[in-house]
Amino acid sequence: MAPDGPAPRGSAVRNAAAGVLAVWDAEGRPGLDAAIEALRTALCKPGRVVRERSGTRTPREGTKQAQVLALLRRPEGASGPAIAEATGWAPHTVRGFLAGLPEKGMRLEVLERVRQVGPGKEGAKGSYSIYRLAEAG
Repeated sequence: MAPDGPAPRGSAVRNAAAGVLAVWDAEGRPGLDAAIEALRTALCKPGRVVRERSGTRTPREGTKQAQVLALLRRPEGASGPAIAEATGWAPHTVRGFLAGLPEKGMRLEVLERVRQVGPGKEGAKGSYSIYRLAEAG
């Protein structure tokens, strides 16, 4: 006996996903837009509007991210250790932030790689690179 009322949300999502997969495998993928829209509808909470991503976001003023971007916009750029010192971030946080910049449409250029050589001509701790945001254009 079928239950009264709407189907549970999980089954609606499974059905919509199965619809997308069926259309995806079809020759020429007719109806793909409608199937994806049905999946979006099933995934969204009732009454919630799905918004398209607007252009690039800029960090709020006074945040650590804004501070780092200001350091990187200087003509002399900034090194990872200098960014870590200015923000209090750990080195892996600085590297993660720098690695995420291309996803935000920003490009870094390496101004200089400072290699401090230790015993046996091996790279020593303390080697670093100096980065600057590349000019758009």
